[in-house]
Amino acid sequence: MTEFTSDFRDDLTRLMQWRRDVRRFRTDPVDEALLQACLDTFLLAPSVGLSEPWRVLRIESDEARTAALKNFEAANATALAGYDGDRAALYAGLKLSGMKDAPVQLAIYCDDATAKGAGLGAATMPEMRRYSVVGAITQFWLTARTYGLGVGWVSILDPEQLNHDLNAPADWSLVAYLCVGWPEELSDTPELAKAGWEDRDASLSIQSC
Repeated sequence: MTEFTSDFRDDLTRLMQWRRDVRRFRTDPVDEALLQACLDTFLLAPSVGLSEPWRVLRIESDEARTAALKNFEAANATALAGYDGDRAALYAGLKLSGMKDAPVQLAIYCDDATAKGAGLGAATMPEMRRYSVVGAITQFWLTARTYGLGVGWVSILDPEQLNHDLNAPADWSLVAYLCVGWPEELSDTPELAKAGWEDRDASLSIQSC
């Protein structure tokens, strides 16, 4: 049985502390072998019923990237309209996407119709497949960080429009649009906290029932 040392646990905690949602990237390319090493961690992720429902689209063409960026800009404008006063001014100043600079962009999907796993664990809670994809993304993200790469999750998007623009299969559900590359700077503080949007809660709510 593999035993993990206290030093390993400390390093793991530091890794999680330094895993940030990166939105400011250098345009330097990412080595293909390095990117593949990060993507390979999807194959190590747990999944409901061993269904392995994650599907990855690499967004490389100018057409696809332009469509994704326009999607974000439209959704971001709509989101801004939902705020007013100081909150609107603060929102308008936030950088919420690295899509213009990130050398690698990935659309991560869940295959809701996969036959793999024979529906085990997903018959009563089909959302478990999507949770499985999120777990795989987390492993990818942490691994990327160990190599010095940054990852940014763009959630201000119209999924239906993006699926159409990327010609994704009808049974695939968008889980994440990820920007990947070398960060302009490293920080262990969330960018939204530094900008004054929200503070991290240092307490954990645990209740008995």
